[in-house]
Amino acid sequence: MNGTVPDMMHAAYIDAVGPADAIRYGELPVPPTGPTDVLVRVRAVAADPVDTFVRSGAYATPMPLPFVVGRDLVGEVAAAGPGAAGFAPGQPVWCNSLGHAGRQGSFAEYATVAADRLYPVPAGIAADQLVAAAHPAASAWLALFRHGRLRAGETVYVGGGAGNVGGAAVALAARAGARVVATARTEDAAAVRRLGAAEVLDHRSPDLGEQVRRAAPRGYDVHLDTSGHGVLADAVDLLAHGGRLVAMVGLGREAAELPLGRLYTRDASIVGFAISNASVADLADAARGVVGVLRDTPWRPRIAGRLPLSRAAEAHRALESGEVRGRLVLTPAAGDGR
Repeated sequence: MNGTVPDMMHAAYIDAVGPADAIRYGELPVPPTGPTDVLVRVRAVAADPVDTFVRSGAYATPMPLPFVVGRDLVGEVAAAGPGAAGFAPGQPVWCNSLGHAGRQGSFAEYATVAADRLYPVPAGIAADQLVAAAHPAASAWLALFRHGRLRAGETVYVGGGAGNVGGAAVALAARAGARVVATARTEDAAAVRRLGAAEVLDHRSPDLGEQVRRAAPRGYDVHLDTSGHGVLADAVDLLAHGGRLVAMVGLGREAAELPLGRLYTRDASIVGFAISNASVADLADAARGVVGVLRDTPWRPRIAGRLPLSRAAEAHRALESGEVRGRLVLTPAAGDGR
């Protein structure tokens, strides 16, 4: 930082909900900051599938217009309000909870972040790795430990163990002392085992259901389907007594019949989870989990591509195509800074 903050900045934003092509890239005023806010000079952001739901209107949330898209960022403090204790200009910081519930997003040269949603960047962790890990690893941590109440010695099912969230969940659960059974493509099985999975099953196998049952004859204490392809009735049938099924994907899917008898006779439960609803205290706990998975496990986010911020619409189109395997990291283009 040169110690000055401009009046205007470049940002990727929308004037109304709509398709990816509704995203514009241009100048907006640098956002104001309140007494407990921090103004962050953005160095890198990551595009999340949930960003496309918010932008399209599929996930309705209060949205000031023009609305800057995105929720994750890594950057440095440009200025801090008098009530934002612990933050000083030039300090590397990160956040993963913008762009929802009336908060402007991260896809801009500058973003205003409430101090209790902002975290220092730990030494030795690269900015692109951290911003790419922020959303999937925090989602996995909250699903496992906040909502799944995972304990050491339990058995966890992770559907989609080679995905962004699934891989982080495998690594976090294994680090916590759980036995992990995951599904993945055959070609990804070895990598998922290296993350700590005890068994990795081919998700395309015609007898997958039977394999999943054999892998945990007494049932699963925590069930996470991060792939979005699971069947609710089958998942409930796989739960152990007292098992917890965490529903975290499937926005827009058809309603499914709930096998109520098999659920309550096992003292089992189903809980819905969207990271957008997480409290600031839960997000702070999850932030420590993000750092822990990067420092203490083999898991690293797969970065599928890097783009300038001006190509945010392209990033959203790529996510909606379903063909992106990994994370898309965007950065303000050279010369955009002021």
